[in-house]
Amino acid sequence: MYEKLTPPTTGSKITFSEGKPIVPHDPIIPFIRGDGTGVDIWPATEKVIDAAVEKAYGGERKINWFKIYAGDEACEVYGTYQYLPEDTLTAIKEYGVAIKGPLTTPIGGGIRSLNVALRQIFDLYACVRPCRYYAGTPSPHKTPEKLDVIVYRENTEDIYLGIEWKQGTEIADKLIHYLNTDLIPATPEHKNKQIPLDSGIGIKPISKKGSQRLVRRAMEQALRLPKNKQMVTLVHKGNIMKYTEGAFRDWGYELATSEFRDVCVTEQESWILDNKDRNPDLSIEDNARMIEPGYDALTAEKKEKICLEVQKVLDAIGETHGKGQWKDKIMVNDRIADSIFQQIQTRPDEYSILATMNLNGDYLSDAAAAIVGGLGMGPGANIGDSCAIFEATHGTAPKHAGLDRINPGSVILSGVMMLEYMGWQEAADLIKKGISTAIANREVTYDLARLMEPPVEKPFKCSEFAQAIINHFD
Repeated sequence: MYEKLTPPTTGSKITFSEGKPIVPHDPIIPFIRGDGTGVDIWPATEKVIDAAVEKAYGGERKINWFKIYAGDEACEVYGTYQYLPEDTLTAIKEYGVAIKGPLTTPIGGGIRSLNVALRQIFDLYACVRPCRYYAGTPSPHKTPEKLDVIVYRENTEDIYLGIEWKQGTEIADKLIHYLNTDLIPATPEHKNKQIPLDSGIGIKPISKKGSQRLVRRAMEQALRLPKNKQMVTLVHKGNIMKYTEGAFRDWGYELATSEFRDVCVTEQESWILDNKDRNPDLSIEDNARMIEPGYDALTAEKKEKICLEVQKVLDAIGETHGKGQWKDKIMVNDRIADSIFQQIQTRPDEYSILATMNLNGDYLSDAAAAIVGGLGMGPGANIGDSCAIFEATHGTAPKHAGLDRINPGSVILSGVMMLEYMGWQEAADLIKKGISTAIANREVTYDLARLMEPPVEKPFKCSEFAQAIINHFD
């Protein structure tokens, strides 16, 4: 089966049923050490995870690690430009759950992006990035502790699908000509728009299936959170891109209010229900007037449409969600992408789960990570229906490789996400406790140490930080 790999002789496979992992007590989990500082941060991560599992379960559960290769290390083993060997793909497919350190983006040949390639090969459509604050972590924000969000970013569509053509090529010129002469003139809403002839062209596909399966996972995550955190916000730029980003929003609402109807309420529905709760004698028209600013200036047709919406909500969920019952449901709302960037800074405690398309999610997850301490403390996961890969969210930082000084927090916290995904919550909680206490005690690596007030004069090494986390399990 493998050219240059030998799986562990002990352990069992993780399998999947209806998109959920079935985890034995002795799973075999492939790991990719990572390039650059992977030589330091992976050993630290493995040590912390193993110690937490042992502490939590007293030997009744154990991870059997399986070393596989990608990036520069793979080229050393398999040859030039073999950044993602077939052995690695076979192992991930066979064992279902994997974890990896940072990988080099190939230069001069091979795959455009290893991370993107893995997501597309295994259809890992949900990129999950939790951003929460650990007390004592240096932050540029005045109140970073107020931010506790999980970004659900669609992983396989949008511009990251990579369908584009270079300016001046035959296909680009042909496509521009076709758009300018046939498709754009045939679409009345585009009127006299024209694409400049010297343009590069990229395509931004957003599908109903891709949008709804992401929102489904976000809703399932919301159900696992405490009641006060059960909120899903659909992030989009639908005011401009109505048939891609706007469709994402519409499909998200459709999924939530069909598959999760009994446990969710939309923001608009909550306004309608609350108005009726406060005044049981409120007319449909007055309710419509309260939820729609400028109602009295609208045309008769638009007024009728809003009144019909109010009536439909009251008829459909008035009994099941009215009289305050909606307050115990998952709140589903939406925000324009540029607005949410400032709102996670000015009103961070009003948000919980942010469901978004690929590019918006890329920006948003990094911006949120910056508020709580940076990418060094930012974990990530890429999850599909039959596979999941957990990963560092930062780069390889090769100048720090082998110096035992880099912060292993991103990969360790990705390990926490992996344990939670596996249902091993007790071990995950130990690691979160250990990290939180270590940081609060100023037992940190140089990147955090130099930003603390006052600065920590003797930062911990990468390996020492790992040991400090373990020491605080008790």
